[in-house]
Amino acid sequence: MSTFALQYQDAFAPADHDRTLARRSSRDLSRFLGVDRDLKLRVEDQEMSTEVIIPPSAVRFLVELLSEMARGNAVTLIPVHAELTTQQAAELLNVSRPSLIKLLEDGEIPHRRVGSHRRILFRDLMGYKDRIDAARRKSLDELAEQAQELGMGY
Repeated sequence: MSTFALQYQDAFAPADHDRTLARRSSRDLSRFLGVDRDLKLRVEDQEMSTEVIIPPSAVRFLVELLSEMARGNAVTLIPVHAELTTQQAAELLNVSRPSLIKLLEDGEIPHRRVGSHRRILFRDLMGYKDRIDAARRKSLDELAEQAQELGMGY
């Protein structure tokens, strides 16, 4: 399995013009989200044009991509089968590399060794993130419920 190197320097925040165009485009494309058949897109500029046929799943992806751009967020594409270094994984989780290593050693996140290096599948990392995010939401819901029962005004 090949290692996919994240290129953070390639990610950039969209300019104001791009954000405006992305907002309008995501709104226009979102009308086609319920369509369950291939779609034809026409792409053109002043010098050339072509028609592109895309599957419905690509429409969902494009709407998500454009929506993020409209919010001013930089977007990076990572294949789910990509393998990450411990530094890349730590950055995605917003934790230190030693904290990530502990999670790996404790068996919280599956990984494999390539020589002396550890590699983490992107999908495994996101699975862990989904689990901890769900646990955090549950804890916050319980705290909010307790605050309501105690009349704390939340």
